[in-house]
Amino acid sequence: MKLLIPQEKLKQGLNIVERISSKSLTLPILNNILINTEKNFLSLSATDLEIGVRWWVLSKVEKQGSVTIPSRLLSSFVNLLPNSNIALESKNNNLSVKSDNYKTEIKGLSAEEFPIIPTIIDGESISLDSLAFCRDLNQVADIPVPSTTRPEISGIYFSFQKNTITIAATDSFRLGEKRIFLKNSSSLTKEYSLILPQKTIKEIINIFNEKPGELKMYFSPNQIMFECPMEETSHPQIQIISRLIEGDYPNYKEIIPKKYTTRLVLDRNEFLNQVKTASLFSGKVNEIKIKVEPKSKKVNISSQSSELGDHQSFIAGKVEGEPVEISFNHRFLLDGLQSIKTSEVIFELNNDSGPGVLKSPNDETYLYVVMPIKAT
Repeated sequence: MKLLIPQEKLKQGLNIVERISSKSLTLPILNNILINTEKNFLSLSATDLEIGVRWWVLSKVEKQGSVTIPSRLLSSFVNLLPNSNIALESKNNNLSVKSDNYKTEIKGLSAEEFPIIPTIIDGESISLDSLAFCRDLNQVADIPVPSTTRPEISGIYFSFQKNTITIAATDSFRLGEKRIFLKNSSSLTKEYSLILPQKTIKEIINIFNEKPGELKMYFSPNQIMFECPMEETSHPQIQIISRLIEGDYPNYKEIIPKKYTTRLVLDRNEFLNQVKTASLFSGKVNEIKIKVEPKSKKVNISSQSSELGDHQSFIAGKVEGEPVEISFNHRFLLDGLQSIKTSEVIFELNNDSGPGVLKSPNDETYLYVVMPIKAT
């Protein structure tokens, strides 16, 4: 392999793929990036056996070939090189890197040892707006937590209908649901549902959240692939392929309240700030209390710690329904408030033991359900 490539281009690709390579003691090849030439393209690939990523760029290729090189070392090294052309040449599983006053040889491993990253060629696909999709994913991406006993809730649930995608995530203490309406009719011939690992979702956000344009999603029975094209050609620039989590996602719709007993419409920033303030005095259990007095149109937010002291604050807003006093974990409440970006927020409560629901007055596509801390 022998080629010439600008440092900025190589740096861009390495910064994308090296995040996926794993720190494996049993399979050292997974610590490496596969560098490969395909006619006039240079490709970089990495995998941890659950997620695979490929990146391509047009380059001046003089000789075809491939090699694998330790990902962290190569990425760190190229990031430090001056912004000029870099000459890459592989020989005997080593990579020679030349640039201006630099001449370095990095030891690698045979490309034949690198795992095959599958691709989806014949599966059905849909097209999405990359920036909007990443923004939607952000509203649920941080909710799941790893679970060995219930692996299905470690991921994020997707349900595909003709013109709508519904995504949901839960950790049993809170739930986020987002509906995405497709501008163009989907070409899907049937409905799909699947569970994607949280790591995959976060990598999609990291890689595509600043790449405007089309993002294609390809389906297969046990994998899914996301792809964006190059600007100058229809050839793919980035592909992420991920395994799916096996199992049936719980019927989360059952825990979303169909009605409420108390409804608040509050200034989001003020509510967020008062919850943050109360959290300072919430103690080890993270408990803050919310007391609603419909007659006074006020909401009392309080917290208490035997070690730190007591705190109380009031926020005025639109209040309807019954008086209620209820406790929440401040961390879960804050996560919900931060996922809503409008100036006001709706908070629907269901007595002193039912789940609360956060919504935006201007966005019916998203809701966040948070379970209360029940008195013992």
